[in-house]
Amino acid sequence: MKKIITLSILFLVSAALVFAGGQGDASSAPQRTFVTIGTGGITGVYYPTGGAISKMVNQKYDVYGIKATVESTAGSVFNVNAILQGDLEFGIVQSDRQYQAYNGTADWEEAGPQEKLRAVFSIHPESVTLLAADDSGINTFEDIKGKIINIGNPGSGQRGNAIDVMESLGINWETDIKAEGLKASESAKMLQDGRIDAYFYTVGHPNGSFKEATSGARKAHFVPITGIDGLLAKYPYYAASIIPVSEYPNATNTADVDTFGVKATLCSSSDVPVDVVYAITKEVFENLDTFKGLHPAFAILTAKNMLTGLSAPIHEGAMKYFKEAGLK
Repeated sequence: MKKIITLSILFLVSAALVFAGGQGDASSAPQRTFVTIGTGGITGVYYPTGGAISKMVNQKYDVYGIKATVESTAGSVFNVNAILQGDLEFGIVQSDRQYQAYNGTADWEEAGPQEKLRAVFSIHPESVTLLAADDSGINTFEDIKGKIINIGNPGSGQRGNAIDVMESLGINWETDIKAEGLKASESAKMLQDGRIDAYFYTVGHPNGSFKEATSGARKAHFVPITGIDGLLAKYPYYAASIIPVSEYPNATNTADVDTFGVKATLCSSSDVPVDVVYAITKEVFENLDTFKGLHPAFAILTAKNMLTGLSAPIHEGAMKYFKEAGLK
């Protein structure tokens, strides 16, 4: 009899605990979800962009239960690969790299199409920018021949852009220049120290690296990149753009500088849950004026132009919001 009573008590206690647990779940906040946004070097626009997105999402933690963090990375190629390996949930990626990864070209030619890659939305335009020291003798693009040029670290978007434009204009980056593979964050100091003559950086403007590089004792200027109609025709993700020199009062240019560029895009994977991507998309788009105020590079953003430059399929979570908002 004692055995039966003991078992009955245990059953009742267990049932009570299960019921209490169920009640607790029903009244608690949303289940916590941790996501990481891969960005780029800390002097670029990617890093503060990731910070702006995470800040907006984290302010709604009690609604979505999402805690977002930002990671400084080597850039677009790294971010794509980390997303697809599950090391990042989101990453900021140049539109050209997004196209190449999804279609299995360039850095992904051997691995093949990265079919799980998903676009979320595009952000600011990024200009392929070449800054040269005044004493380098580089006044036109052709003048880079024989000079020490930082084209960017392997895995960065600017490296691919620099190689594309050099090849388009008949310059062999392996033999015609002395190519360095430094991170963008190192470039300004290297230029001021006289260790490089010029550097490429694909980035939104204004940018901290160029402010630093044009404010030192060694005077510097932006070099126009023109005569690239063939390049623009060959690669649909490139478009003409302008570098606003008013943002760099210490540069020795006297007028805005012609170049070309891409767009920064927020990417994810088809493995990332729909509700997570939906929440992040909704927060940015429904608070777009606030978002635009977080960095000067965002000033021209509109809900409409944030859906351009997406060359991978749009994530189901983002598409859900776009349809609700009448954007798709």
